[in-house]
Amino acid sequence: MGQTPETSSRRLPTIPPLDPYRVSLIEQEGLSVRQLDPLGVEIYGADVRTRLPEPLIEALEAEMANRGFIVFKHQTDLSADELVTASKWWGAREIHSTHGIHPATPGRNRHIFRCSNDQRHGILGVGPQWHNDGSFEAATFSHSAYYMARAPEQGGGTHFAHQGAAFDALPKQKQAFWQRLVSVNSASSVTHPVVHTHPVSGRKSVWLHLGMTGAVLERLPEDGLSIDELQKAPATADQFRLLNEDDMKALFNDYNDLMNDSFSQGYGIRYHYDTGDLLFIDNWALAHRASPEAHLPAEQQGLRIMDRVTIKARQDLAPHFGLPQYINIAGPHPFNSDGVWQAGGVGFRWKDDIPMQN
Repeated sequence: MGQTPETSSRRLPTIPPLDPYRVSLIEQEGLSVRQLDPLGVEIYGADVRTRLPEPLIEALEAEMANRGFIVFKHQTDLSADELVTASKWWGAREIHSTHGIHPATPGRNRHIFRCSNDQRHGILGVGPQWHNDGSFEAATFSHSAYYMARAPEQGGGTHFAHQGAAFDALPKQKQAFWQRLVSVNSASSVTHPVVHTHPVSGRKSVWLHLGMTGAVLERLPEDGLSIDELQKAPATADQFRLLNEDDMKALFNDYNDLMNDSFSQGYGIRYHYDTGDLLFIDNWALAHRASPEAHLPAEQQGLRIMDRVTIKARQDLAPHFGLPQYINIAGPHPFNSDGVWQAGGVGFRWKDDIPMQN
């Protein structure tokens, strides 16, 4: 089959292999690694109750930025404090907690968000659509920890998609368009670029929350200015337009398709947990969603208990074009075009027949 102009303008998505020097640092500590296909890394032989040496922590943080996530295998029976302490190895080395506390949370630890498929053991129905944790914050969480305290007998994992490789997979025309977009969170009014440059890997990476976005702004193109020049140049209100309902539906469906296509195009993975897995993601590099099986009742799937911890970022995920970090979505918009401007906890409903709880 011949290529269309759109498909021929795409770059093949790429995820770098493990760096040999960083592998040597890991192995010097008596640990072993397994590179997953096409992304992610499993680490064997560690005990996260003991802090790793700083050079190794830095190496693993770089691998998360490049390959999306790492998994410390066989970390059974971690206490709440042990989980929180290990989570402080990354990002700004502080926990950033914004959630409620389920009664079954160990020690009622305020930094642990306990999820389950049985309401007696945790919060139900979390994360069914592609998202990044903490998108309602200016300094969106740099990393998240997912500790599988109890894996269900019949599976129930997490889907991950690499957002740098996803950008590479976009046609050039959409790359240019998406780089001119800024989202506005429907709950907090915070703004984020739809394409940002990852602070560690340096890769252009897509970013859009499918469950809490109330508006998207487009910076209109200008003759003679490259996208990099546009992003750095402050603009007036009349140089933006609000995406209308049809534009929003097209964008959200394109983004959802891009994430779904990750499995067939080599930048996504369906990860299945074992009890005791401690998985850390780079939340600026990786979108995720719970697998459909994760939400099946415990009577059907087996009991699933996962503890999440979120880590403070070193910097804000700031918008381009001189836009402020917050634009009050509960008030009138300051732009000269009509379009979607919707406040509320769920945001713009781009599809009516899917659950939203992120």
